Amino acid sequence: MATTSLAPTPKLQFFDANGAPLAGGLLYTYEAGTTTPLATYTDSTGVSANTNPIVLDSRGEANVWLEGAIYKFALYTSAGVLIWTVDNINGSTFASNATGDGTTTAFSVVNGFTAIYINGVYQNRNTYTVTSGTVTFSQAPPYTSIIEVVYN
Repeated sequence: MATTSLAPTPKLQFFDANGAPLAGGLLYTYEAGTTTPLATYTDSTGVSANTNPIVLDSRGEANVWLEGAIYKFALYTSAGVLIWTVDNINGSTFASNATGDGTTTAFSVVNGFTAIYINGVYQNRNTYTVTSGTVTFSQAPPYTSIIEVVYN
């Protein structure tokens, strides 16, 4: 039997306040805690750097590969209006995924995770508990939702 693992998110996708893809949006990448630009890359080879800012395609998507550094991201509309800034994104982070079935609330995790997302939305720590390698949500994640557990 082959050893397998779940694929990381192959593309980042961003949305506007109405849930539409953020076509032409601008993603700036900086060294954590600064406004000093920090390179990201178009693929896993790290040969071709993205522009900074990265201009999102018509689906609000971009290939964003990080080097082993700590980043700050700032997301803007195509008109230059700030949507959000997130600091201290670890370029050496890895994740594991599960799929919600609409009824299951408990999922196995490896201790030491730093964040949980459901369909790309950060889950506040008051929406789940962790006991002995199991995360239990207060409400079952929706059917076919992607549950991403991020580790440093």
